[in-house]
Amino acid sequence: MNGPNLYLHGKHLIPGGTQLLSKRPEMFAPDVWPAYYHRAKGSKVWDMAGNEYIDMSIMSVGACILGYADDDVDNAVVEAVRNGVASSLNCSEEVELAELLTSLHPWANMVRYVRSGGEAMSVAVRIARAKTQKDLVLFSGYHGWTDWYLAANLGDEKGLDGHLMPGLQPAGVPRGLKGSSLPFPVNDIESLRKLIAGREKEVAAIVIEPARGEDAPTDYLKELKALDQELGAVLIFDEITSAFRMNAGGIHLRYGVNPDIAVFAKSMANGYAMAAVVGTEKVMQAAQNTFISSTNWTERIGPTAALATIRKYIRYKVDEHIIAIGNSVKQVWKDAADRHHLKIKVSGLPTLANFAFDSPHNQAMQTAFTIEMLALDFLGFRQFKPSYAHSAEDVQRYAQAVDAVFAKLAATDHSSLLQTPVAHSGFHRLTKE
Repeated sequence: MNGPNLYLHGKHLIPGGTQLLSKRPEMFAPDVWPAYYHRAKGSKVWDMAGNEYIDMSIMSVGACILGYADDDVDNAVVEAVRNGVASSLNCSEEVELAELLTSLHPWANMVRYVRSGGEAMSVAVRIARAKTQKDLVLFSGYHGWTDWYLAANLGDEKGLDGHLMPGLQPAGVPRGLKGSSLPFPVNDIESLRKLIAGREKEVAAIVIEPARGEDAPTDYLKELKALDQELGAVLIFDEITSAFRMNAGGIHLRYGVNPDIAVFAKSMANGYAMAAVVGTEKVMQAAQNTFISSTNWTERIGPTAALATIRKYIRYKVDEHIIAIGNSVKQVWKDAADRHHLKIKVSGLPTLANFAFDSPHNQAMQTAFTIEMLALDFLGFRQFKPSYAHSAEDVQRYAQAVDAVFAKLAATDHSSLLQTPVAHSGFHRLTKE
């Protein structure tokens, strides 16, 4: 069984079809985007039918910062596997990794590990509540799937719609958590103060992504930290997406504003399951006042992969390469749009770049773009997350493909290019069709 038939079968066995919303084929081009891969190496992916694509899209949702199946990381992991990935004792790599992470972030003294971003954020929030003995969490941005975050939609079913992913439902989240997490708009301290008026003494944590789409306004971060100190709360930077995209470590290092806790995942281990909660000793010691523990957080592969990834990242100055590649791709979009008189909006950091058609039919045009790029052997999408494996040749070939597709979109009614329903833009419940 291959291709669409395998995915159709998978939806009968797996609720929602995939483990990650961002990897659903419906988010790209329903019925056309290849759901499964057989092999991935460097900047390339081979689907189950053997078709080869250059991945100029999300690069495993930004996790594979060095590229797919990086030899240095994989060799380190294989050696760890041969020496045993788990035992009744603890692996020494977790101490090495803690030393490396705290050396990159001199404001931090202690580290706890998990294996995914969502659970890392839950651990960070638990530690903050344990430290402050308070309940209320204030946040902006997207922070995962767990109860503390989705609780924001208990009082307002659209409470999270302005925080990256519309349509997230809090079904299964205890109603008693209503009011325990409140979203606030970015870069608006006065709105935040009004939001918590009368509840200042209840605030356990302020949680933000210091940057995601664009560079953070430094003055805002400084004001937020001052407010956090005024409230006696814990300032948490969710760096699951932003870390290692523009520099070695958290992007907050570029702004000179330090949190009490920073959370890392995705890029830190080049696709292997690894996440870290890094913080000051004053705050992190509160982890001992609550129960945070799991067997698989002690396995050896994650820390080994993270050590190999971060060391290679530093040694080869990966940030410089991916910034250059990302800027090149942003220019590809702009130049092709200018040539063919298409109106587009290009935004995002060079390593988290995206574009949109300046049209009421943007989503349909994006879907057509993806379909046409597949036909030219590219995983092409409105987002691009560069890796160290992406080359100037990849960008050159991509530029030729984008030019051809933009020309077709400019000359043809986009609806005639669609072989599929329009791609989803948020959370949709999938039936078993």
